[in-house]
Order: sequence, then C-alpha cells, then structure tokens
Amino acid sequence: MPGRFSQTSTANAQNKVLRNTYWLLAISMVPTVLGAALGLYTGLNQIMATSPVLSVVIFLVGAFGLMFAIEKNKNSSAGVGLLLLFTFFMGVMLSRMLGFVLGFGNGSQLIMLAFGGTAAVFATMATMASAVKRDLSGLQKWLFTGVVVILVAALANIFLQLPALMITVSVLAIGIFSAFLLVDLQRIIRGGETNYITATLAVYLDVYNIFANLLALLGIFGGRD
Repeated sequence: MPGRFSQTSTANAQNKVLRNTYWLLAISMVPTVLGAALGLYTGLNQIMATSPVLSVVIFLVGAFGLMFAIEKNKNSSAGVGLLLLFTFFMGVMLSRMLGFVLGFGNGSQLIMLAFGGTAAVFATMATMASAVKRDLSGLQKWLFTGVVVILVAALANIFLQLPALMITVSVLAIGIFSAFLLVDLQRIIRGGETNYITATLAVYLDVYNIFANLLALLGIFGGRD
C-alpha cells in the first residue's frame, strides 16, 4: 500500500506539472501576440529591419537577461510575471519577421500556415513524447551544440547576407528545436522537470523557434507580391 500510494502521488505531481505547463504556455501566447502587434503598429519592426546588428544585441541582452531572471524567481509568482514579460518581449522581436512576411500579398496566409505547421509539429512531438519508451535526455548536449552552431551561423549571416545560409539555418533550426521539443516534453511527462515555470519557458522557446524559422522559410519560398 505505501508503495502504491507513493506511485500515485508521483503520477499526480507529474500530471500537475504537465497541466500547469500547458495552461501557462497557452496564456503566454497572449502577450506574444500583443508584443508582435505593438512592434507592427508602432513601426518598431521597421526600425529593427534597418538596424539588424543593434536588434540582435537588444535581443540577446533582453532574452538572456529575462531568462536568467525567470530562473531566479521560478519558485514564486514573480516568475510567472517575468515569463509573461519575456513572451511579450519575444513578440516584439518577432514583429520584424512578421512585418517582412506581411509585405507579401499572401502574407496573412503564410502566417496561418506557419501557425498550423507549428501546431502540427507540437501535436506530433507531444504524442511521441508519451509513446517513446527510450529516455531521450542524452540528446540534450548534442542538440545544445547544434543550437550554438545555428546561433553563430545566424550572427555571421548578418554580415554575409547569404540566402543559402539563411535557408540552411532555418531548416536546421526547425529540426533541432523539434527534437528539443520532444526531449523537453518527455522530461516533463516523466517527472524530470518539477517546476512548471521552467518547463513552460523551455517549451515556449522550442515552439517560438519552430514558428519563426518555419515562417522564414515560407516567406522565402512561398511569398507572392
């Protein structure tokens, strides 16, 4: 009986973390949309487009600074507020890509297609995370190495302006962050992550990067004037 009670308690705790993660992830989309709308309607997206180096500096400082603050406050309600502030900031940063795509005649359709594709990837990875029996946590160090390579290549392409490199980076990013999403969801489902704020931050970053890079590819190959 004690062993069965312990197993039940553990399962309930895991389900609670997963449930809270999904709820907070859904809520975090609201400030993301608001941030993107602010960037578009105030013209911040155009300013970022004309100053790519400055935009990257602001992005790196803002994103990593907020992520550090979230982790420091992950056990308090302040962590939720900081996470929502982070998603608002990420929405503002996303407005540059959204503005680029909306410049096409079919821009709205491309955004909806990117949203649908991201949702399909999420559903697939969530299903696989529940079904795959093998522990995938060992992939994290390799995936992190891939993220570093992508980041370096993306920074280099600010100066090189090579379309082929941009396409390569986007394709690799979609693959790597899809795999990260699978690993992160499996970790949450199996109880490897016990803090729903940290879990939400990880999953949000995966989803954000999948959407942004899928949208970039659709803009390159599917954009019509």
